[in-house]
Amino acid sequence: MQNAAIEKLSPVRHLTPEQTHLIQRIKEFIATHKGTEQPAVFVIHGDAGTGKSVILSHLFFQLQRASRDQTSPLYQTNNYFLVNHPELLKVYRQLAGGLPDMLKKNFERPTTLINRVAKTNEHIDVTIVDEAHLLLSQPDHYNNFYGHDQLTELLKLTKVLILVFDEHQVLRTKSFWTPAQLKKRLAPYPTEWAQLKQQIRMTASPSLLNWINAFTGDGELLAMDQSFTSHYDFRIFSDAEAMRQTIIAKNNQVGLSRIVATTGYPSVLDGGKHYIEEGNFRLPWDQYNHTATPWAEIPSTINEVGSIYTVQGFDLNYVGLILGPPVQLAPDGHHVLIDPAKNTDVVSFKGRALFKDDHQYRSAEIQMIRNSVNVLMKRGVSGLYIFTHDPALSQKLLDDYNAIV
Repeated sequence: MQNAAIEKLSPVRHLTPEQTHLIQRIKEFIATHKGTEQPAVFVIHGDAGTGKSVILSHLFFQLQRASRDQTSPLYQTNNYFLVNHPELLKVYRQLAGGLPDMLKKNFERPTTLINRVAKTNEHIDVTIVDEAHLLLSQPDHYNNFYGHDQLTELLKLTKVLILVFDEHQVLRTKSFWTPAQLKKRLAPYPTEWAQLKQQIRMTASPSLLNWINAFTGDGELLAMDQSFTSHYDFRIFSDAEAMRQTIIAKNNQVGLSRIVATTGYPSVLDGGKHYIEEGNFRLPWDQYNHTATPWAEIPSTINEVGSIYTVQGFDLNYVGLILGPPVQLAPDGHHVLIDPAKNTDVVSFKGRALFKDDHQYRSAEIQMIRNSVNVLMKRGVSGLYIFTHDPALSQKLLDDYNAIV
């Protein structure tokens, strides 16, 4: 399956010169700091689709090989790879099962490792954290985490911490991190930062990527141009069912094509099916995935709607995005606004006590919804299709799109 997760994250996959150089830089950082008394932190910063997870996969594979090489300065190091995303964890464990020197037990959820080391006092040399913007920023008793925050707890148990962080992928109040908060927390420790800028996932033009960044950033609707469709299948749909049929056709041709949606539709964690309905379109949200296969790679999920919780961190060949009721055209006709009153993802936005007042809380809620749109818009390697619930925004996007095709 082209662009399947296990293929994309494989540590034998070819790297770009930028990625190869960064891995070497991180290995030198590890060699310098693994024997020091104070923990040290290396942060990889980059937008969705810039290859952060690929770098971590290669890096960990090389670390584990070196830990078994008597001639290496990293010989006998004890290392772990953490991710707070259950779907991504499945992929990494699949990779580990098929490679020499890689063991599934070295891939964990942060809470699992933190709680175990609290009892065993295990010495850890290097801890890699993919999607560090998903680390808990507060206690979460439901998930058996009782520390101040997971970053603080990880700094207590490892000599070198490698983080991937993207503030535009912060999606929940219980994992609410800003760059300023992260830098303040890391200030006492030796820290290096590296930024990845090259978009690797999407074959879209720079103009389209700028349009997406503006749309999901301050909400500005930049002008569309013909480059949007020259090497990338970008389309605006007025009919969600027509978009679904197109996605089905693409899935039959190349696989890994799915419908996804933002908040704004019935969504309750009660084990039942809750449907997204738009005209003749009617599909349920993604169901809990009990298998070892990522959601988008299960054939039957062509009949479900993916959420940020199933597709964040994954590639799709084509994505059909439904922008729900909170995403609206501003009165000026040139910006997108977010109406948090229409948010239905109430679980993600629990934690009002973290913010000093209602204004700060609402601002964070709006930003996290914008972040979710950013995540969903950047899933498609070869194509992005958009349907919009709000009639005014739908017409604006259609008018702009029809002017370039």
